[in-house]
This record gives sequence, C-alpha cells and structure tokens, in this order.
Amino acid sequence: MRTGAACFHSPRVAGRRRGRPVPKQSKRAVLDGATPRLDLVVQALTGASRAIVRGMFDHGCVTLNGDPCSSPGGQGARGDVVEVTWDPQQRYKAQHTRAPQRFGITFEDQHLIVVEKPAGLLTVETSRGGEETLFGDLGRYLSRGPRITRPPFVVHRLDRDTSGILVFGKTRRIADALIEQFKARKPEREYVAIVAGQLPDDAGTFRSFLATSKELREYSTTTPGEGKLAVTHYRVETRLADATVVRVNLETGRRNQIRVHFADDRHPVLGDTRYAVERAAHPLWPHKRLALHAMTLGIVHPVTRRRLQFTSDLPDVFQAFLRSAAR
Repeated sequence: MRTGAACFHSPRVAGRRRGRPVPKQSKRAVLDGATPRLDLVVQALTGASRAIVRGMFDHGCVTLNGDPCSSPGGQGARGDVVEVTWDPQQRYKAQHTRAPQRFGITFEDQHLIVVEKPAGLLTVETSRGGEETLFGDLGRYLSRGPRITRPPFVVHRLDRDTSGILVFGKTRRIADALIEQFKARKPEREYVAIVAGQLPDDAGTFRSFLATSKELREYSTTTPGEGKLAVTHYRVETRLADATVVRVNLETGRRNQIRVHFADDRHPVLGDTRYAVERAAHPLWPHKRLALHAMTLGIVHPVTRRRLQFTSDLPDVFQAFLRSAAR
C-alpha cells in the first residue's frame, strides 16, 4: 500500500466563533497485492479509532477510485486508490439508522447487497411461516430506497443459529449470476467454528454424501445415489483444554454440512441442538446459538467482474469464550 498526504483549508464552518478556517486533512493510498479491508486502510491513514473510521464512511469522507465509498468491510483490488478527507477535530459517528439493527450492511451498490446476519434470525421463512426473517428485514430496508421497491433475491443461506456474511441480489439476473458462481464452487467461503474436544490433526478434509431424512435431518451416507457430495476443509487455529477453534472452508455448500461433518467426527460444533447434542454442550457456551460464524465471503461482481472479498469481525461471544477457556 503506497500512501501520500495533502492538506487544504475548508471554508468557514458555522458555529466556530474565531472565524479561522478549520484545517482538514486528506490522505490517499494506492492498494498493492495484499489488500486489507478498506476500514483498516483508512485507520492506517488517519490513526483514528475503529468507531470513528466507520463514521467517516457514513459521512462521505472516503472515496474509492474517486467514487464515494460507504462499505468499510469491503476490499479493493490492486491499483485501487483509497482517499480519505476528514476534520481531525470532529468525532464522526456511524449512522446506525441506515438499516434495521438486526443486520449490518457490509457492501451495497445498485446490483447487490452484502449483509451480516446475527444468530437467532432466519435467513428466509420456513414452511411453518410467521417468523421474522433477514429476507423480510432486508426487503423493508430496500423499499425505503429511491429506486428499489421489490424484495431482494436470495443467493445462499445461513442456519438460524449461525451468524455471518450473506450476499443478496437486487435483481433476478444478478442473483442468478451469483448462484451460478456458487454452483461452480467459485466463491471463497470461510467460517470460524468452535468444536468439542481435541481434533487429532492440525488440518484435514471431510468428504461424504449428505442425504435428508424424513425428519429433515441431514446425514452422511455411503450409498451411491442417495446423497449429494459434500466436501469440507478445515485447519486448527487454536487448541483449548476441551475445545478446538477451527477455520473451515467449504468446497460444497450443502445444508448443515459443517455441523454434520464435525458431528460425524465426534467433534460437534458447540451449541448444536441437533447433531451430537450431548457432546456439543459446554459449560462456557450457554448461548442459544451455534459456535459457528461465516467470517469471509469472496465473489466476482457479476457486472464489474472485479473480485470482491468481505470479512466479518469475530462475534463478542466467541471472544468471551476464548478468554474464559484460556484461563
């Protein structure tokens, strides 16, 4: 990342009695090979706190290649220019009213929207109906915009008790293009999970065929033609006394795939109330959610053809567990 800086003076700002112009600062960075999240680029340029940096995005202080940028969690590409212009005396605050509190917006343009789903919220309605969903919340958010009056188009899903990043299309054409990427196994999808016990290997791959029972439970099978191929890669990140933190990459994206594979290996995801329930219980994980978080999503933009990668923060409950379990 190559950076440069320039200073200029703004016109007189109302409310400042001395009448002297308030000096603003402007800094820019040209992204090179390994590009971090845009909010981290701006934080490195300004030295501001993370909260203030997010406020800078909301207040129009940041541009990407000359265009306003309001996506702190997004990533640029090699050669992109990030510029931030800000008043060091102002404490910029994020405008949380832009979206319902139950989900956060990571990236948005006229074609698609990338959001972060909290645990406890369905992605879409079940056959029973009558429950609040991310799809419904997102539809209400989009309906307040100047042009979008239709609901979003679903590309992929997360379990109710899993948190993390999802992408939706704003048109059927865009959603179909993204779905084709998932079918071709092109998107980068990385999860963080906390599983019970000690995994014997530092890295490995689960490969099985997943089928669905009459009770709508997924299970592994070796019967040819009975299930769909499911491939899960993992690597150990942290070993604790009676649990293991793993990074999980999906080669396929079957329903409950991660949960079934780790449960089959007798190391279920903590908090799982469906698969290997007794082993999934842990005294330091009393939460009514899975210890499973969709951390990273990488896609190719269907219109611009640019590679986009989005990374989410590790949820607070994960960090609290790691602190407690390490004692």
